[in-house]
Amino acid sequence: MAANPGEQRTRRRLSTGERREQLLSVGARLFSESPYDDVWIEQVAERAGVSRGLLYHYFPTKRDFFAAVVERESERMLRMTAAVPGVPVREQLAAALDTYLEYVETHAHGYRAFHRADAAGDQAVRRVYRRALAAQERQILAALAEDPEFGPLTAGRRPDLELAVRGWLAFTTAVCLEWLRAGRPAREQVRDLCARALLGVLAP
Repeated sequence: MAANPGEQRTRRRLSTGERREQLLSVGARLFSESPYDDVWIEQVAERAGVSRGLLYHYFPTKRDFFAAVVERESERMLRMTAAVPGVPVREQLAAALDTYLEYVETHAHGYRAFHRADAAGDQAVRRVYRRALAAQERQILAALAEDPEFGPLTAGRRPDLELAVRGWLAFTTAVCLEWLRAGRPAREQVRDLCARALLGVLAP
């Protein structure tokens, strides 16, 4: 008697890296849909089709798990927005924002989850989130300092420039979250709005 075709098929075993990525993707979706306190490890395990014990093998606590989700999204955003050496900021701003907005659309769950971290009651998770924002801020300030046009304008303006960049990041986040919620306006309009806002805060 021939074996059932379904019995002949076997699932490919995921590598450690693939399994971890799968769990983080599931977590990003859940944390983007519900507040931190309303997400349970059992939900993550169920959606991922793994045992709770396996999930705890990768992430000992919910805090560790959410922190890993936040760190993954932070690393993605930093890679997406990295400055291109030697290219003036004004020239690469639109392209960088296009790339960023494409990331926001493609990884909407992760983006929302990342920005929910500051509202989490867990102080350790909030520290991870704030470190990630500080890294974005440093990346932007470093690109401005090296730029032929904006570099000289940053001299002697470090405290207020840091505050301005921090405010611009908050503005861009609010715009992107509303854009995801409403589905409008067009990406090009969102890009131009964010670009004008940054150039405006840099004006002497």
